[in-house]
Amino acid sequence: MSYDRYVAICNPLRYSSVMTNRFCAKSVIMCWLLGNVISFILTTTLSRLNFCGSNIIDHLFCDIVPLLDHSCSDTLFINLEIYVLGVPSVMVPTSIIVMSYTYIVISVLRIPSSTGRQKAFSTCSSHLIVVSIFFWTMFSVYDLPNKEQSRVGNKLLSLLYTVFTPLINPIIYSLRNKDIKKAVHQAFSEHIM
Repeated sequence: MSYDRYVAICNPLRYSSVMTNRFCAKSVIMCWLLGNVISFILTTTLSRLNFCGSNIIDHLFCDIVPLLDHSCSDTLFINLEIYVLGVPSVMVPTSIIVMSYTYIVISVLRIPSSTGRQKAFSTCSSHLIVVSIFFWTMFSVYDLPNKEQSRVGNKLLSLLYTVFTPLINPIIYSLRNKDIKKAVHQAFSEHIM
């Protein structure tokens, strides 16, 4: 999505030749394949671990970090595997997003009219809000592990990126629609009066 916004704002005349259906399909297939391969590798490694004690995980869903806490086996290899597979899985999309938005900001700041700048920034704001919520909660749960962090805090952060982000995604994107804005404004006006 950030690359789409980058091409639309920084290279608008080339948009239709760059963002073809074929390119979009290849991008989606590549993301699905990489995600499934990584999940398969981690699941296969997890299935080889021995677990002892309670079979109740103190988490909202069967997440990998709380699951490893229940393992009686040595988890050094799977922790290394998580790191080796996880860092590129997070850093590559984050780098693409940061680079795209850096070029977008540079291009937008060159627009002479303030209305043009405002329109360009509003085009990107929805995506940037959703991505920021998603990635910052994931970073705080997985990439910045802290033993001081409480389990309740991790559960809440996990809830943010698994439930809250997909829940607010359509709301954030639809609020850019003038008809939706008008309907929301009317609904709130009726309840306030």
